[in-house]
Amino acid sequence: MSVDEIIWILRHEFGDAGSDLDYRNPFELLVAVTLSAQTTDAMVNVVTKPLFEAYPDAFALSQALESDVAQIINKIGLYRNKSKFIIAASKILVDKYDGEVPKTRKALMELPGVGRKTANVVLAVGYGIPAIAVDTHVERVAKRLKLAKPDDSVLAVEQKLMRKIKREDWADAHHLLLLFGRYISKANIKTDAFELLEKLKEKHEL
Repeated sequence: MSVDEIIWILRHEFGDAGSDLDYRNPFELLVAVTLSAQTTDAMVNVVTKPLFEAYPDAFALSQALESDVAQIINKIGLYRNKSKFIIAASKILVDKYDGEVPKTRKALMELPGVGRKTANVVLAVGYGIPAIAVDTHVERVAKRLKLAKPDDSVLAVEQKLMRKIKREDWADAHHLLLLFGRYISKANIKTDAFELLEKLKEKHEL
């Protein structure tokens, strides 16, 4: 099964895949993705609503007290560290970028709490700049679908996906593979991933 066919099948299942995180601009997306580590998107959405009401932009969040931010986001895991990260990142956004979120992976990864995956999500989802973010779901299904080797690192998986998937499909492919891993080819599901895709073909009469 070609990678184009995999994407085609998943598009029929998930439609126009988008982020499950609630955000209105790149700053809110950056904060939400930073908070999403080891936390469900649904729970992140619960805490970002009051967070963004209190601190609508980098200028406001850069002036916040850690204790105040921690109180708002304390329903999510690692909330104390994440409070430090998003305040420190906001200070850099204000000092270096006039409060705007930068548009390069290198600049994004210099922000506290921002790794390669978060940077790629912000680029692809926030700015429409082609990138493939590899989280645990994407990594797992990429290996199950033989798009990467079982012992490949996250970076190796990203690089192989970028080689095998058309550049214009990168951002979409990230979401489709993520949703396939989150809802269908889950970690505890032992059914062959190609079998699962064949079932989706039957479901959608493809």
